[in-house]
Amino acid sequence: MTRTLLVAPTGHGVGLTAVCLGLLEGLEQQGVKVGFYKPLAQPGSHGSTVDHSTALVRLTTALDPPDPIPAGRVEQALSRNQLDTLLEDVVAAAEPLLAEHDVLVVEGLVPGSGLVYAGRTNVALANALDADVLLVGSPGTLERDPGVDADPQEVAERLAETIGITARTYRSGEKDRVVGAVVNRLPETGDDAVAVLRGALQRRELALVGAVPLRRELGWPRVSDAVAGLEVEVLHAGDQDRRVKDVIVAAQAVPGILPLLREGVLVLVPADRHEIVLSVCLAAMNGTRFAGLLLTLGLDPDPRVWDLCRAATTTGLPVLRTARNSYETATAVHDMNPEVPVDDAERARLVMHTVADALDAAWLTSLPTADHVPRMSPPAFRRRLVAAAREGGARIVLPEGTEPRTVSAAIRCHELGIARCVLLGAPSEVAAQAEGLGLTLPTSLEVVDPTEVVERYVEPLVAARSRKGLTPDAARDLLADPITVGTMMLHLDEVDGMVAGAAHTTAATIRPPLQVIGTAPGVSLVSSVFFMCLPDEVVLYGDCAINPDPDAEQLAEIALQSAESARTFGIEPRVAMISFSTGTSGSGEDVVKVTEATAAVRRRAPDLLVDGPLQYDAATTGSVARSKAPDSQVAGRANVFVFPDLNTGNTTYKAVQRSASVVSIGPMLQGLGKPVNDLSRGATVEDIVYTIAITAIQAAAARDARA
Repeated sequence: MTRTLLVAPTGHGVGLTAVCLGLLEGLEQQGVKVGFYKPLAQPGSHGSTVDHSTALVRLTTALDPPDPIPAGRVEQALSRNQLDTLLEDVVAAAEPLLAEHDVLVVEGLVPGSGLVYAGRTNVALANALDADVLLVGSPGTLERDPGVDADPQEVAERLAETIGITARTYRSGEKDRVVGAVVNRLPETGDDAVAVLRGALQRRELALVGAVPLRRELGWPRVSDAVAGLEVEVLHAGDQDRRVKDVIVAAQAVPGILPLLREGVLVLVPADRHEIVLSVCLAAMNGTRFAGLLLTLGLDPDPRVWDLCRAATTTGLPVLRTARNSYETATAVHDMNPEVPVDDAERARLVMHTVADALDAAWLTSLPTADHVPRMSPPAFRRRLVAAAREGGARIVLPEGTEPRTVSAAIRCHELGIARCVLLGAPSEVAAQAEGLGLTLPTSLEVVDPTEVVERYVEPLVAARSRKGLTPDAARDLLADPITVGTMMLHLDEVDGMVAGAAHTTAATIRPPLQVIGTAPGVSLVSSVFFMCLPDEVVLYGDCAINPDPDAEQLAEIALQSAESARTFGIEPRVAMISFSTGTSGSGEDVVKVTEATAAVRRRAPDLLVDGPLQYDAATTGSVARSKAPDSQVAGRANVFVFPDLNTGNTTYKAVQRSASVVSIGPMLQGLGKPVNDLSRGATVEDIVYTIAITAIQAAAARDARA
């Protein structure tokens, strides 16, 4: 039976949609099949053809919720006292969703100017859908005297009272629909602050199930949002995905303004303040990644000054112009719509993850009914990665320690407790990168200058490659490469794993580990897998990165390595050996190779579920499997796919990743003596974080195996 949860606000501006997104993520992390439905469009969105909340859910999840009943029709029905008719349509639209999901998250209406019926309509929705109610409140909705710092106890009591008043509207007779409250945008989320708030709610018989911190970065718009929301002219587009983290009005002379010129700042200045314009452009050319330069008063920049500034535009610096004065422009930026735009996936996912992390995991687990069967959804897999990595406490070296994405990922890993990272790079360069990104290096994050430790590894490297006759001078040359330094740290057990490749090719990344560490005992080759996060489950693709044309025995080895990798990450493997034909329907050398490889896997691992040759559709689709391989235990439900060669594997993974907007994690290397993983040079910060987590889990598994 499906559990329905109505998410209802206690006032305007509490972040209702943000909490809904976090709920979807949190339940997915628990392996719950969760759906979303916003029954009634929010009034004020008459000019939009797409509901904002529904669009964000489609952007950030694999769900495709139905469109809500339009706001105009809602207002018309209520003005004619036709609420019951409206609710019949709501229930009818909800029925297919209730049949498909374990939990259905329903977003209520938010009260606003003239929207006097929001409260009673939400109560009617809860009754019509027989929904439990989760209330959402925020300290930002409380009225207080400006300039007076409120006592935390007083704020907690007033907030709890506001939530309690709303809760009473859902408590009729013996039925109490309220199952908890989430407090959003809480300035203080320390143990003491949360305990005070929890106590205030408990005195009103309400459970605090989430205390979401107030994070400034959740409100950072892109430059493109400022262009869309303000009356500005684009003089140079630059990188309009940059985030506006702060706004400064450049009124001081150059010495006074210099300390304010930081990463993410949108600089507002009249175009005739040439010294400020030149200073900003010079700072941009020296690596400061401003959000943009916004010229006010509608003035044209002096052509001679503009010529000097053109080099700054090549760094991606957006240059805008407005007819307003600087004060009016700063006010307009401050008053921009705070909602996450429906095309800003990065910010929407950050909101989603922040809320999900703040929700009580035990409470989330209690939401599905007793007949719920957990599944390995992509969020559940990512959550398992983080949790398992935290338990391992691995020390991971990152040779590309001055690369911006790598620095960001290392800081994130320390914040989440995923691993103890070691960045290789000159400390001054690493610090400069962090400062340029607007980040603070944790004191626990170790930075090692690889040029200062070369001599420590010369003798061990010579010993490791004695068969090749490596000389000390040649070893020093090799150790000029930070990846070789990282490899030696791993070889000598100073670290548990290594991650590189954001700025190096796959060959450059894995050559030193192959030369120094080699393959694991009993393993004949190194291969790779990608974890493909499909909408409903996570599957493995191998080998898509290393071996161009493996023979039958090598293909069998790849299959066995991939199956073991699946088990390491909590996925019980069902291995499909992919070919262009299924069973005996085709012929030729390629089919024979896959047939022989399948037989070899069965000989070496008789308990492993494996079948082949299988076409991809026969491996994935039940209806095709029943026709082409009716007796197979793998066909139609495979979760480990072994491709016959690199051409097929790499093409398939990229086609699925790009065409279906599937998140892929990897490649994860298999078969090396110690954990080393290669990054795509197009890897995002999130990709690097999860690759570090994977490496940490591999390291823990290797320690367990040795024990």
